[in-house]
Amino acid sequence: MIQTEFQRLPIAAGSVTAQPSPHTLRGAETNFFAAAAEQQFDITLLTQKVHVVAKPVQYTWNYGDGTSLGPQTSAGGSLPQDRWGEKTATSHIYTQTGDFPVVLTTHFQGTYSVNGGPPLPIPGQGQFSSPPQTVSVWRSITRNYADDCLRNPQGQGCPGVVPPAP
Repeated sequence: MIQTEFQRLPIAAGSVTAQPSPHTLRGAETNFFAAAAEQQFDITLLTQKVHVVAKPVQYTWNYGDGTSLGPQTSAGGSLPQDRWGEKTATSHIYTQTGDFPVVLTTHFQGTYSVNGGPPLPIPGQGQFSSPPQTVSVWRSITRNYADDCLRNPQGQGCPGVVPPAP
């Protein structure tokens, strides 16, 4: 019964952050990380006062492009901007452009105590999913030009000149 009630609690799922965000590049590592916190609830079950503690213990990432990662214990973590693009335990490489809904499922392990008694483990885990966060995957084009815009202001890559189609 406590396991069923645990699944019904209004446990806040973890939140998703992507780096870079809200846009990333096709073929580049996009770092994802979760923020999830321990939560406590006081409920009444069969006229008894029950205190429930839900602790995040695992994370499953659905990257929105048909791939997923997890469950795993790593929530990931933030990278400084000069390290964006590095592979992390929770990063993902998109192979197509478009908008992708990323969903994080946080797995919580619970304990409960009845009428102030000792904490007891709740069998199994509760799984709670975040709302989808859209990540836009773009492509980039790099071109090198040998022309000098001072000598040839109409040369490719100069301001005001339309680049050739890819």
